[in-house]
Amino acid sequence: MFAESEFTEVTTSQRLSEVFTQSIYEPFVVAWEDWRTKVGLTIISLYLVIGTIAWVSTSEFLVLDRITIIEPARGDGPIRLAPFQDWSYPLGTDMIGRDLLAAMIHATPRMLQMILAGAVFATALATVVGTLAGYKGGLTERSLMTISDVLMTIPGLPLVIVLIVLIDPSSPYLIGIIIVVNAWAGLARTIHSQVLTIREHSYVEASRTMGVGTPTIIRKDVLPNLMPYILINFTSMARRVIYDSVALYFLGVISVQTIENWGVMMNIGYENNALVIPEVSHLLFVPMIFVVGLSFGLILFSQGTDRLFNPRVRARGSNSKKTDDDEEITTGGGAL
Repeated sequence: MFAESEFTEVTTSQRLSEVFTQSIYEPFVVAWEDWRTKVGLTIISLYLVIGTIAWVSTSEFLVLDRITIIEPARGDGPIRLAPFQDWSYPLGTDMIGRDLLAAMIHATPRMLQMILAGAVFATALATVVGTLAGYKGGLTERSLMTISDVLMTIPGLPLVIVLIVLIDPSSPYLIGIIIVVNAWAGLARTIHSQVLTIREHSYVEASRTMGVGTPTIIRKDVLPNLMPYILINFTSMARRVIYDSVALYFLGVISVQTIENWGVMMNIGYENNALVIPEVSHLLFVPMIFVVGLSFGLILFSQGTDRLFNPRVRARGSNSKKTDDDEEITTGGGAL
């Protein structure tokens, strides 16, 4: 009887396809049903396009000369021009005639670089520390959680200010990492709590009983259950980088020589009494709108992906897909 049975071997492409479907495609379909995900992704994509335009306009290619799509702020326009009065300067100019729209656009790439570096660093480090501590237990858990608890007790903003003053970084990637230098500790603690529950599940116990290695169990059984939570906290870290970087530039903690920064522009508006003088209020509100817009897009995206935590929503999406397939079989191919 057993000699006649066939053994079906699962190929690598089939495994990758299954992982993609379960870990990326199905969660994306569930999240895309929420209007907040659509609006949030649209806003984020708009900022990415703006950042790409600014990056291309200041980049040097192998066979092309320097390409300038939008001129940076030079200070050759009319002084203190209000928004929408001259379409050559749609968002107006500052006290010495620098174009605010050009400054906003050319400030976007550095902001995106800080967000990418800070959010990836904090989320990745918190995931590694929390997952290892929660799954391994013992001395590993005590050591990693002690380090996390110590970092959680250190005030974040004073530590960031001290590090920036000592290092005086100029790279936006390094600035983004410094901003979240201890922000990952709280996320690591919460991920640790999640892993403590996941490691007691029957399928994780079965993998350990069969002798599956720890890296494989973490990659296949633990991390897929954590990905929605990690994604939401990634957007939270990105928002933290936005607010803290703008605050540091506004306070003058990070030195910069150009106007092409949202925090620097807000500082210029504040120093010129933009809160009480209507003629220069755009110096403060234009960069504020850019900051709020990007943060709003991240918040909507985070709220939209929050549906992934609800197992009933995930199950409902899978069941509706199966029902549609069954209907096609019964109605399209004839009654079974």
